[in-house]
Amino acid sequence: MQIIRQIPEMQALSEEYRRSGKMIGLVPTMGYLHEGHLSLMRDLRDQCQLLVVSIFVNPTQFGANEDLSTYPRDFDRDEQLCRDEKVDVIFYPSGLEMYPPDYHTFIQVDQLSDVMCGRTRPGHFRGVATIVAKLFNIIDPQLAIFGQKDFQQVVIIRQMVKDLNFRVKILTAPIVREADGLAMSSRNKYLTATERKHAPKIYQSLRQAEKLCQRGILDPDEIAEKMTALLNKIPQVRIDYIALVDPETLIPVEKIQGKVLVALAVYLGSTRLIDNIIINA
Repeated sequence: MQIIRQIPEMQALSEEYRRSGKMIGLVPTMGYLHEGHLSLMRDLRDQCQLLVVSIFVNPTQFGANEDLSTYPRDFDRDEQLCRDEKVDVIFYPSGLEMYPPDYHTFIQVDQLSDVMCGRTRPGHFRGVATIVAKLFNIIDPQLAIFGQKDFQQVVIIRQMVKDLNFRVKILTAPIVREADGLAMSSRNKYLTATERKHAPKIYQSLRQAEKLCQRGILDPDEIAEKMTALLNKIPQVRIDYIALVDPETLIPVEKIQGKVLVALAVYLGSTRLIDNIIINA
């Protein structure tokens, strides 16, 4: 396994593989890898000859008062996990490598970036779109895979790929959960023992929405109200949003029919967690 830190070296290797007709697969991450990340690597391993995992804590997707400085990092552990999954390359650039002092260009995907997480994290998806576009240009993969937990991110990246004619196919993989249902996330590390005990109620609220739909309750407001009541039983909880939207456009639905994305963001203490489920009426 190679560890590449410089953009020209990564580009040269990718160009060599592209020229020889070999498939390049990319798993973009911010590191502190968990089973969710590893499942993405396994999904791609047999589909490509060069499996690249990028590890970069992207400063442009963090707000002024968010956790950039404290975001968990452990490269030695990440390196070993990648070796165990037979990753070919870790692309591990520095902040200055990706954003030199004279950097001025950003990508904004309108409309899709202004709702849900984008409403309370202004500029977040501008940073996400920019860094993913840079990774696509540097690594030039034919395949890139993302987890469904970051559903809005995937919708935005798909739109960017379509609009800007990137030659990459975007794959998604199901959410990987702990045994009690909590979606795996690097930020779960922040939870206190008490918060961790209550955290599964986030997924329970999504399952509640699914059960209500199955019982014939198709009013999104009623479903959101019952989800809110369940979540508000958690000590020190603060609901950022609950959204029932079209899974392609992210536009709120007026009635549950066909496939609907139920997504939410919740603060447990100071930790912001997201999760979602697709229900089918």
